Amino acid sequence: MTTTSQSDIKRYPCSSCGAELEFNTEQAQLKCNYCGYQEVISSDRVVEEKCFNQQLNSDRIKLKALSETALEVSCSDCGANIIFEPPQVAGSCPFCAANIVTQPKLAEPIITPEAVIPFTIGRKKVSKNLQQWLSKHWFVPNELKKLAQLEKIQGVYLPFWTYDADTATYYRGERGITECDEDEDGNSSNCTTSWSPVSGQVGRFFDDILVSGTNLIESDRLGKLEPWHLQESLKPYSPSYLAGFEAQRSQIDLEDGFEIAKNIMACQIRDDVEKDIGGDEQRIHHLSTSYNATTFKHILLPVWLTSYRYRNKQYQVIINGYTGKIKGDRPLSNFKIVCTVLACIALVGLIIFLCSK
Repeated sequence: MTTTSQSDIKRYPCSSCGAELEFNTEQAQLKCNYCGYQEVISSDRVVEEKCFNQQLNSDRIKLKALSETALEVSCSDCGANIIFEPPQVAGSCPFCAANIVTQPKLAEPIITPEAVIPFTIGRKKVSKNLQQWLSKHWFVPNELKKLAQLEKIQGVYLPFWTYDADTATYYRGERGITECDEDEDGNSSNCTTSWSPVSGQVGRFFDDILVSGTNLIESDRLGKLEPWHLQESLKPYSPSYLAGFEAQRSQIDLEDGFEIAKNIMACQIRDDVEKDIGGDEQRIHHLSTSYNATTFKHILLPVWLTSYRYRNKQYQVIINGYTGKIKGDRPLSNFKIVCTVLACIALVGLIIFLCSK
């Protein structure tokens, strides 16, 4: 597979004052937070699909030299591999909020991303949205709302795979035709189903089946952050987009990711087969699917993460760095719940008392 060294995730000194440039979410370009200098991110590349089989059948994986500056640490609690660039330091893990105590090491090579969705929502707006998200739920403990203001919200690019495939599925099964007797009122009774064997083929092209490359966030939760609007929001990968952010190394390789994609495709393929069988009921005995012209992309998607501990229990909140959609855990205040229940009981009792007069 084509790879790149962590030298691609590097520092960008300001040509005006020498401070470090960071990717600015509002201007979508590099910006110096000290003197205001801005630098446009330009690229003559286009986002391309890569041949899946060609990558798997490569005889040799070419690796570039390791970066002299990029560092990587592993969280001893959840096992996350976090990549950062000096002068940044690894303080706490964005996935579990544990303090990073292991010594950083030179980062290892990573597979080159083909595309990236840049952050469009900055830290200040995310913090404000998070406060609103907590405040609109009355059952959240009051002290948590204050605690959340102090928590560090970290911007992280998560690894994803996308897969395209032209599928052809051969099937064998049975078609069921149901016949019922009807009475004078049109009600059905004495229904019987007759079955006849069927076989056939269905085809479907799948485009951009999205598979997460991280095991540290539940796939269902990541799915609730969609849509990502891949067609209009993906940009050709440039390491400039990572300036000031962290990135996670993919925990799922290309081949395993495609197996997950197959399971996603299987649900739609089964629906197609049932429609093709027709009748009132369907039985599927055998499916055989071939995947042709399969391509893939390795992409990075932006999320804001904050993890916190409340009364010895861990909670995690994840925010789509492109749309701002928030999904996460919230503890509930038992005191508020009890007060609400008692208030409802008292209200019901009052209504009964007034109605009985």
